[in-house]
Amino acid sequence: MATAKIGDVISFKRDGKELEGEVSAIRENSVMVNYGFSKDKGEPLITVVNHKNYKIKKS
Repeated sequence: MATAKIGDVISFKRDGKELEGEVSAIRENSVMVNYGFSKDKGEPLITVVNHKNYKIKKS
């Protein structure tokens, strides 16, 4: 399995939904992903995804 690089777009599941986001940081066992923007809080939506739980869409 290939590990994503910063800037790659990946797909992953959260709460039963298929989401896409851009990798912003890489850790040993996971990546940090920006996947949207919260209009209520005015902040980006960021989550951590284990390397086993995503697929690279495009580099």
